[in-house]
Amino acid sequence: MSSPVSDASYARDLAQIERANADGRIPAVFVHGLWLLPTSWDRWARVFAEAGFAPVLPGWPDDPETVAEANAHPEVFAHKTVGQVADHFADLIGKLERKPVVVGHSFGGLLAQILAGRGLACASVAIDPAPFQGVLPLPFSSLRAASAVLGNPANIHRAVPLTYEQFRYSFANAVSEQEARELYETFAVPAPGAPLFQAAVANFNPWSETKVDSTAGDRGPLLIISGEKDHTVPWAIANASYKKQARNEHHVTEIVEMPGRGHSLTVDSGWREVCDTALAFVRRFV
Repeated sequence: MSSPVSDASYARDLAQIERANADGRIPAVFVHGLWLLPTSWDRWARVFAEAGFAPVLPGWPDDPETVAEANAHPEVFAHKTVGQVADHFADLIGKLERKPVVVGHSFGGLLAQILAGRGLACASVAIDPAPFQGVLPLPFSSLRAASAVLGNPANIHRAVPLTYEQFRYSFANAVSEQEARELYETFAVPAPGAPLFQAAVANFNPWSETKVDSTAGDRGPLLIISGEKDHTVPWAIANASYKKQARNEHHVTEIVEMPGRGHSLTVDSGWREVCDTALAFVRRFV
C-alpha cells in the first residue's frame, strides 16, 4: 500500500502531466539527482516556459514537496533504486501526449540517458551525469565524494544526508563559502544510498540497472554538460560517457565543459549560463 507521502507526490506529478497535455506545447521534463528536490529546477522551468516549452518537474517516488519536509522525514528517501526511479519517470512520460525534452543533473543525468535510450525523449541534456555501465574512469575526487555513502555498507538501505563539509566538497567547491552555505540550507536534502552502490558495482554486474542503450535508433540528440571543477562527476567521467554515446550513428551527440563550475552548477549563482547552454542545444533540434 502506498504511503500518504507517495500518494501526494504522485498526484503532484500527474497534475503537472495534465497541465502539460492541456498546454499543447512540447514538454520539458527535468530530472533531479541525489540530495536535491524537483524545486531545484524552478528557475530553469521558468526559462524553458518563456522559450515555448511546457515544463514538468516530477519527483523521484515519495519526494516531499519542500526541503523542510524532506529534512524532517528523511526515511521517505530510502530504498530507491535507479531502475525503480527510471521506470517511475518512464511511466509519467508515457502519459504525455507529446514526446518531451528531458534534462537531468547528476543521477538525473544518468536517468535522462536511460530514458533517451528507451526512445522517450525528442532531445536530452545530461549535466554532470553519474556514470552508466561501461564508463570506467574512477577519479579520486569521485571516490571521495561518494564516500559519504559508500563508507558504510548499511547505507545501501538508508537515506543519507550530507554534512555541510561533505556538501561543500562534492557540490559547492567552486563557489564562495557564503554561497556554499546558502546552497546547503536552500537545497540539500537526504538521498537514497542504493543508487551510489549500484553505480559503484555496475561494471561487475551484467544486469546493472545503470545500463544505457547508447546506440538506440530513437535516442534523439544528446548534449552532455561537464563542470570543469566538478569533484563528483569530473571531466574524465563525463567525457567517457560522451565517447560511448557518440557511437550512436543515428543522432547528434555533443559535450561542452563549463569553465570554473562545480557540481552545483544547476542551482548556484551561475545557473543561467548552464540553462541557456542546454536550451540553445535543445532549440537546434526541437
